[in-house]
Amino acid sequence: MIRLMLVAIAICTACFAVGGARAQDIRLKDLVEFDGVRGNDLIGYGLVVGLNGTGDGLRNAPYTEEIMQNVLERLGVNVTGEQFRPRNVASVIVTATLPPFARAGGRLDVTVSAIGDADSLLGGTLVMTPLTAADGEVYAVAQGTVIAGGVAATGAAATVIEGVPTAGVVPAGGRVEREVDFEFGDLRQIRLALREPDFTTAARIERVINRGLNRSVARMLDSGTVLIDIAATGRPSPAHAISAIENLTVAPQHKARVVVDQASGTIVMGSEVRISQVAVSQNNLTLRIEEAPLVVQPSPFGEGETVVVPRTGVALREEPGPGLALVEGGTTLSDVIAGLNALGVSARDMIDILKSIKAAGALHAEFVVR
Repeated sequence: MIRLMLVAIAICTACFAVGGARAQDIRLKDLVEFDGVRGNDLIGYGLVVGLNGTGDGLRNAPYTEEIMQNVLERLGVNVTGEQFRPRNVASVIVTATLPPFARAGGRLDVTVSAIGDADSLLGGTLVMTPLTAADGEVYAVAQGTVIAGGVAATGAAATVIEGVPTAGVVPAGGRVEREVDFEFGDLRQIRLALREPDFTTAARIERVINRGLNRSVARMLDSGTVLIDIAATGRPSPAHAISAIENLTVAPQHKARVVVDQASGTIVMGSEVRISQVAVSQNNLTLRIEEAPLVVQPSPFGEGETVVVPRTGVALREEPGPGLALVEGGTTLSDVIAGLNALGVSARDMIDILKSIKAAGALHAEFVVR
């Protein structure tokens, strides 16, 4: 069955004046990133042991055998020239994020992912694995029992897999061994980086901070950056200055945006989305093609060959639509939704209608398709 959709769009009136409700006040710490307050990614190559026959096949993953030999030799076991083919070990990549201001001895969660042909990491134990940062230095060491995120069951003729058994986590399995060399207390200025750059939001942050501290300490540099003068705040350190402003609330301003996911049929609209008055006609054509070949045979004891005669049935049916439906221009998100729901179509059909409205110039928002 082939489903064909015809969508006709006609613009009825010009765009209306945009109005909108006030955005909800959000804490400053939820809108910006503070300069210097960030994590660091760590990575390592390790070995998971104790698997129940679900590890790497060493002929397909020779690096697993190599790391096994290295580990055993460091423990004083001489395996040079020995042939061993266990199925209870697996090579893994270990990743983690070193939190900001992490101190030696602190704990962190690590993620373990198989890189060979292991079937499952369930029940395995990660052997001591050093974790390095981008500079090549070791900042943490990971070890512990792996909690896999799925399960796999295999029989003689079927296999069932639920989740991803070849990846898991080791909660608090990493221990910080080295601290990041960064003196946060020596900063004289701190930049606030907006997660969603916007000139209006940046100006509001500047105004709120200056009003909250009763002095001019903040200055907007661009749509994504606000600069704080630590000395002007009157606080003894950058940490005290941030604690004084991070809970101040700001009403952010966002771009009007419509995000659609064609795979799942999901549509998400921001409260700033506006639509001009349009007329929409939406009909569905259903084309059905059926093949019913006919086998023709010669008469008994007669001469001839069996022939397959093709027979095809084609039917075209048009489903009635709402006709030319008028979608009133909306000044609020609820008005827009009410107008689109009046069409009485499914979410997937609505995605095509929104695309056509955007192409006609009546949807005043950024249209993002994922």
